[in-house]
Amino acid sequence: MDSIPSSPLEPFMEFSPNRELSDSIVSSGSSSRSLSLSERRHLRYSTSSSGSRFSILDDLNAPGGSDGGRMGLFDRETGIELQRHPDLWFPDGSIVCRAENTLFRVHSSQLGRHSVCFRDLFVVGSSHTSRGRMSRKDVLDALNANAQDGADGQTSWERLGGCPAVRLWDRAEDVANLFTSLYDGPTFGNNDKDDYRIVSGILRLATKYIIDNLRNKAIAHLSIVWPTTLKAWDTREDLARAYEVRTGGRRLYPSPQDVICLAREVDAPILLPSAFYDLSRFSFTQIFEPGEDEVLHQSRLAGRPDPVLQDVDLQRLALGKEAAQHAITSLIQAMGQSQSIRHPGTHMRKGSASSAAVCVSAAACRKDFGELVDLATQHYLFDRERGCYDPLYVAEELGQLKSAEFSECKACARSLESWATRERERMWKAMPAWFRLDSPMDLVPAAGSSK
Repeated sequence: MDSIPSSPLEPFMEFSPNRELSDSIVSSGSSSRSLSLSERRHLRYSTSSSGSRFSILDDLNAPGGSDGGRMGLFDRETGIELQRHPDLWFPDGSIVCRAENTLFRVHSSQLGRHSVCFRDLFVVGSSHTSRGRMSRKDVLDALNANAQDGADGQTSWERLGGCPAVRLWDRAEDVANLFTSLYDGPTFGNNDKDDYRIVSGILRLATKYIIDNLRNKAIAHLSIVWPTTLKAWDTREDLARAYEVRTGGRRLYPSPQDVICLAREVDAPILLPSAFYDLSRFSFTQIFEPGEDEVLHQSRLAGRPDPVLQDVDLQRLALGKEAAQHAITSLIQAMGQSQSIRHPGTHMRKGSASSAAVCVSAAACRKDFGELVDLATQHYLFDRERGCYDPLYVAEELGQLKSAEFSECKACARSLESWATRERERMWKAMPAWFRLDSPMDLVPAAGSSK
């Protein structure tokens, strides 16, 4: 089989830490810096014969840091100094992975134990060592197995400090969190914005590198606050409201837009209904033009691109918001038709043995319900106070307007609470249909839509 030309893909180039590179050795005076133009020129000339992106200027296992006068490792093309990760650089590691400008020296057996993708890739790399060069088929197989393309559509294999090295085109932060989870096990937090930043990165890479066990754990963790049951949703909301009280109105959870985009990217449709519902509770102005003091703006992840919904998901959002508004109007109208809630039965005098189960005053209760309808209409439809876009919240509040503890007619008060509970369950079950997520085909992104 034909072997690959040395440029632009040169697999497993060998560099000795003791190689004479006197013109290019530069003492690192800071933890991360770029070479000067003169230094970069020397570095380019001294390494041009190898064809490698990297130049090793020291022993990668040597103790000490830049403040101790040790030499550095630089990218030949950019002149940027590469940094060893402080926790994920093992002297006995068998593979060096580069993500952005961070190097990880880890154990191929540990990565391959969890990921069939890593295992297959490392097998291809090991087979090269015995032959001296990889065939074109080997490289293509490696690229397909890794599902990993760089800026030029190719993956570069090198050899650093005696170890084979591979470039991972992922964020260094995400790679560090992934490797830490593989070595120490995942330690997820409370699903706040900072925790989501970690878990979402792990989920993306666990999906990309086919680490099913870790992927399933990450999705299960996110499902705690993006749940499929109303009971779990209520628990989530209780925690969110308590956090808002403690922090003066700050949002606990990440932007639902980000969650929708993540669910699409990693094929986790279980997260979509609750994420769409959460997003629908904001006005379109808050969604598309959030001010700096708005919760959706505050919940964005620093250093990450703003999430952009696909056109088909924008359509689902608009349809779902419309359905939610109709649901609130229907709830208030149903309260006006109090016969659908109350069960008058035989009218009894107050204080009789059976008065707790039946309406004691039909006329008074009709008047009470009429006043409650006027109050709810003013509050939710005209004043647009909290909950005006949130039918689950509206139903919960309506059910508590006529408290059984203080109401003269405990039967109607309890009937109102039971009605609200039934309505909330009904709406929760209908929610996927509101956002057109009620069939498998609806959960698949439209053909040709971009992520």
